[in-house]
Amino acid sequence: MYQLLIVDDEQKIREVIREYAEFNEYSVDEAADGMEALNLCREKQYDLIVMDIMMPKLDGFSACKELRKFSDTPVIMLSARGEEYDKLFGFELGIDDYVTKPFSPKELMARIHAVLSRRQAGQKPQEIYTFGGLEINMAARTVTIDGKKADLTPKEYELLFYLVQNKNLALSRDKLLSDVWGYDFFGDDRTIDTHIKNLRNNLGPYRDHIVTLRGVGYKFEE
Repeated sequence: MYQLLIVDDEQKIREVIREYAEFNEYSVDEAADGMEALNLCREKQYDLIVMDIMMPKLDGFSACKELRKFSDTPVIMLSARGEEYDKLFGFELGIDDYVTKPFSPKELMARIHAVLSRRQAGQKPQEIYTFGGLEINMAARTVTIDGKKADLTPKEYELLFYLVQNKNLALSRDKLLSDVWGYDFFGDDRTIDTHIKNLRNNLGPYRDHIVTLRGVGYKFEE
């Protein structure tokens, strides 16, 4: 049974999500603010976290930033604000999805299922890819550059792994959004371009393996 953590300062929202989650056979814990959520995450391993942005004591963005220092647990962010900046900033912090309030509980459950399914598929043992001093270990979810472990966000890991698994193939931005994020109705070119830029920076001397295909998208080139 998957273990979820619901983080929101509004009790009614937590209750609604809990009701739908338990109906879908998820086990649920709750937290009313970011500080409480971090304390729970240090004590217990969760499969996925649903977290609001605007909360007392510690907001969702700050909590996610701290969480990424010790955990890569998938995060779906909730917000009453739907600005593109908030979404892009959240993805840069390593969140896996972004849902704008008011939301459909059924849609949220579908997104939770999609994120967990992608994470489970990504944990299946696969081979280690090496490109000179760049080593990508699919099973361990690690990337090393000249022997030093790279510090990538969970979404950057997924994006790099997908590019490598489809190396030398032209991948459009729409396909990357669909296959890596799981949907394409909120994202645009800047979502992909921002992650590619950050990923290239983290790959350092091996950044040129990710090739821009003008007017199309990207590919990982050996």
